[in-house]
Amino acid sequence: MTKPILFAFTIVAAVALSAVTFAADIPIGDKLELYELKTGDFSVKFTNWGARIVSLVLPNKHGKLEDIVLGYDSVEEYVNDITYFGATAGRVANRIAGAQFTLNGTHYKLDANAGNCTIHGGSKGFGRVVWKVKKYHNEGHSPFVTFSYHSFDGDQGFPGDLSVTVTYTLSGHNLAVKMKATALNKATPVNLAHHSYWNLGGHNRGNILSNEIQIFGSHITPVDNNSIPTGKITSVKGTPYDFLQPTSIASKIKELPNGYDINYALDGGAGKKLKTAAIVYDKKSGRAMEVSTNQPGLQFYTANYMPDVKGKDGFVYQPHAGLCLETQGFPDAVNHPNFPSQIVTRGKTYVHDMLFKFSIKG
Repeated sequence: MTKPILFAFTIVAAVALSAVTFAADIPIGDKLELYELKTGDFSVKFTNWGARIVSLVLPNKHGKLEDIVLGYDSVEEYVNDITYFGATAGRVANRIAGAQFTLNGTHYKLDANAGNCTIHGGSKGFGRVVWKVKKYHNEGHSPFVTFSYHSFDGDQGFPGDLSVTVTYTLSGHNLAVKMKATALNKATPVNLAHHSYWNLGGHNRGNILSNEIQIFGSHITPVDNNSIPTGKITSVKGTPYDFLQPTSIASKIKELPNGYDINYALDGGAGKKLKTAAIVYDKKSGRAMEVSTNQPGLQFYTANYMPDVKGKDGFVYQPHAGLCLETQGFPDAVNHPNFPSQIVTRGKTYVHDMLFKFSIKG
């Protein structure tokens, strides 16, 4: 077993950006660590801060190795990260309107960290806490790492204790992610998501507008001016959101004021089996990425609000420097009975599977 690279320090910090509030508090004695998994020329590094990916390196069509996820040079910089680079978002990813919901007759008020709403679980959501490393095996054909976290009853306002694990496994040029969460004593909403920003040309290659994307979702959940779903589920046909056929992002993004930040209702809905959610292709590098999931939704985000973020190797990320493909339940489902339920009852386990398949096209 390969030992992790250790970064031992204690930090208390707070960061605010526009309407979103962040807070970081690392308990005394906890260590921030880096873990690496590798199969041949494919390697991925992780940190226990937010159970997140910090780098993913694989060759382009010329054999050149490049890192294709946006991020920072040091683990310390992720503590004050305002973008959720590579993070595990939860207990409920995406937005909850009014930072509140009612479940089984009880009204719950949540931590409001995006105006009067909750985003990605609150200011100390799962992407902004230290996880434990339950298992780490960096040998053989399928190396893996499992992170675990216990979310207490009342954490950020959510009901019930929740036991959570996230396992990353490499196989060939594939990355499998399995998220599990067991409701220990109360029913609670759960919607975990992975929040990497991808640039298949390399993290420092500029924008992703020339990428070709296909999204296997015939409908979206439109939002209001505060990015909260209206409750409707509408067809993508005849709109800039139609990527049912492979299409360049640049060809349609100009029809939107800022870019893409929308949830797709994936064809096939939710289930135990994986289904293809999206395929992205970067012609210049030859890299392609296919994303599969068992969840009903996919948030497509084109990094519209990237405020000159200084990233790896001093490269400054600008708007559209990467894209997010967050497989998930529908945003604000706790306040929309017509959306697929995210409620996990006492003693039951939520399972979110996803697979990232990387390949080279000529």
